[in-house]
Amino acid sequence: MRVFLAGASGVIGTHLLPLLKFAGHDVAGMTRTEAHAARLEELGAVPVVCDVYDLAAVTDAMVSFEPDLVLHELTDLPDDPAQLDEFRQRHARIRIEGTRNLIRAARAAGARRFLAQSVAWPMAPGLGRDAVDSLERSVLEIGGVVLRYGQFYGPDTFHTQAQPTPPRVRVDRAAEATVAALREPTGILVITDDGTTRLDAPAGGKED
Repeated sequence: MRVFLAGASGVIGTHLLPLLKFAGHDVAGMTRTEAHAARLEELGAVPVVCDVYDLAAVTDAMVSFEPDLVLHELTDLPDDPAQLDEFRQRHARIRIEGTRNLIRAARAAGARRFLAQSVAWPMAPGLGRDAVDSLERSVLEIGGVVLRYGQFYGPDTFHTQAQPTPPRVRVDRAAEATVAALREPTGILVITDDGTTRLDAPAGGKED
């Protein structure tokens, strides 16, 4: 397939790219910064430098690539976990507005499939949970697949040494499970070290 990977230079994105290429897919890797473009090209992707909040630019890039599938792995998180609270608003925005723009661009490009990153752990009421709910609802409404990952650990994550509390998943295992899920029907997949589990989609999610 032709896969448009948003968030290609992120923690899971850099693990996904080699696996997608090994599986025979053509990949466009979207990143916000020009500095990451060369690295994405080294990993075998067509680099796309684009801000997800620029709907026209995202749409042009996606229409030009003509993807069969869009894989949404965008986050807006700090390098230092001590700053997570400071990034809460930004991360919520990318889950809501960023997801909306990617869906609009995917529709304009005629992409048949859409998968997006979510979380496997329960969240307290508030902005974060509202943003996750919005993302999942938007993805299911178009017949997409929600990927609820456990907390990442391993290289380049917040947990490089000790494992986080469950639900958790080593980042390379998460990438492998994601590639295996590319042809899954619409719904919610929970991806942890225990494996991949399918949940029933809430009412309103469309079946393929």
